[in-house]
Amino acid sequence: MALDASAPPRPQHSAITESRIARWTLVAISLVFLALILVLPLAAVFIEAFSKGADEFFASLQDSETYSAIKLTLLVAAISVPMNVIFGVAAAWAIAKFEFKGKAFLTTLIDLPFSVSPVISGLVFVLLFSSNSLIGPWLQSHGVKILFAVPGLVLATMFVTFPFVARELIPLMQEQGTADEEAALSLGASGWQTFWHVTLPNIKWGLLYGVLLCNARAMGEFGAVSVVSGHIRGETNTMPLQVEILYNDYSFAAAFAVATLLALLALVTLVLKTLLEMRFSEEIAASRRH
Repeated sequence: MALDASAPPRPQHSAITESRIARWTLVAISLVFLALILVLPLAAVFIEAFSKGADEFFASLQDSETYSAIKLTLLVAAISVPMNVIFGVAAAWAIAKFEFKGKAFLTTLIDLPFSVSPVISGLVFVLLFSSNSLIGPWLQSHGVKILFAVPGLVLATMFVTFPFVARELIPLMQEQGTADEEAALSLGASGWQTFWHVTLPNIKWGLLYGVLLCNARAMGEFGAVSVVSGHIRGETNTMPLQVEILYNDYSFAAAFAVATLLALLALVTLVLKTLLEMRFSEEIAASRRH
């Protein structure tokens, strides 16, 4: 039977043209799930933190051990994040811009902390630097203390956070290719000049995004830091460890007061992450138009 060319085309069904009831049902399920899993627990943290009043909340944050934990968390993040930025940029530059043997193996190693439990990574440092290891006694004889001190906390934090910057930059730099760098080198620019004036401006938003995620994870890390810290009050406890100690001591309001700082960090990270994604998307769209 011949087809009637004048007949109106049949409507194409897709997820966009589903019934309004189906769309609103999916939206309602998503909102309920987010409320139960994210919003209510987050609200409970703030409610419990201020359960004894604002004066008690601020007094908890001014406690000497809590203040020490806040300073130590900021110190560890201030050391580990820049180190991971240097490594992440170097690794991404090598993987995206050059071809060499072992490239796939290096990429796999970068993903290792994502597949290894943080507790195991902390245990690895204990085995490396304890008094029963090969390196530990030599370090101790020279007055170098790794475990139960700031260096151990920094190493453990660096291990669990070093993939974040590299993993944000590798696909970005691979997509950009090497044309800009080759053009700069052909015009007489040195390697460092090419990096500072060509490569770095092209990856700035991806780099900021990776730094943001790396910092959030560094300040909120618990498992690896817990193993190497020794839980020395006022000396090696970071904010997540201080929350656990206060909670175990039945100082619930104080524990949730410290937890609110970590929750605020998460919220600020979320807002900045959204803004960076918007800015990054706009820049990519503008570059494609040109």
